[in-house]
Amino acid sequence: MATGKRPEPTRDRTDWARLRAMPEDEVERIADADRDNPATVADGEWTDAFVGLPPAKVSVHASFDGDVVAFFKRGGKGYQSRMNAVLRQYMERRLAEDQKR
Repeated sequence: MATGKRPEPTRDRTDWARLRAMPEDEVERIADADRDNPATVADGEWTDAFVGLPPAKVSVHASFDGDVVAFFKRGGKGYQSRMNAVLRQYMERRLAEDQKR
């Protein structure tokens, strides 16, 4: 339901002055140490990579037990996505079990 409020823009936390003053070799050293930097990932690690769009979302009205919702909300923003991830994991396990039969 729309609340009429606009979402607050994400605050940029980058220290641009520090970054501009950093020597190039320091930038390279940090990039080389970054495990999430695609340039530092071995080629073999991409062998099984899957590139694709996530499944389309469908809006539904659902009622959950209050303590279940409270549990997921304790994790902060994205609680609905976490609930979806749990349901997806359950679905995928059941589908895998059904294929074994």
